[in-house]
Amino acid sequence: MTNVAIIGNAGGGKSTLSRCLSQAIGLPLHSIDLIQWKPGWVATPAEEVRQKHEAILSQDRWIIDGWGGWDNIAARFAAADTIILIDFPLHIHYWWAMKRQIQCIFRPRPDLPADCPMLPMTGRLIKLMWTIHHHMRPRLLEMIESLPSEKQVFHIRSPRELRRFIREHCEHVGSAA
Repeated sequence: MTNVAIIGNAGGGKSTLSRCLSQAIGLPLHSIDLIQWKPGWVATPAEEVRQKHEAILSQDRWIIDGWGGWDNIAARFAAADTIILIDFPLHIHYWWAMKRQIQCIFRPRPDLPADCPMLPMTGRLIKLMWTIHHHMRPRLLEMIESLPSEKQVFHIRSPRELRRFIREHCEHVGSAA
């Protein structure tokens, strides 16, 4: 694993997994949300997002956490050696996202720019999660299914599978010394 794309609906633990994996295997971590948004939930212009995304892809080693536009996702998947899809049932994504919304009252998310409070975005988040699950997920699954066989793909479908992945790929790395 040297170029890892982590993707999935909101509230699935992508950012937590990305940080864990980054620390465990020493890959630099890049959050798409930090590229797509400027302080105050101001959208970054598409060309700037594309340029920043291409600059990350040109590096030798990386983990990229998040979505972005379809062109960027396709470029990321083409450059990645490992794709991790977190794909829980929608009700689990909703539950975890709502817990995170409440936690964000007390501490800001490290994977978002400054002055991007989560609580006011809850309604938009709920709608976005529904759209991702019902409209974007099928296209994402098709993209992943069409990847060349040399790509390592982890399709994580439950919190139990996520915990097992973390145990196998994050917790014991480097402890055999």
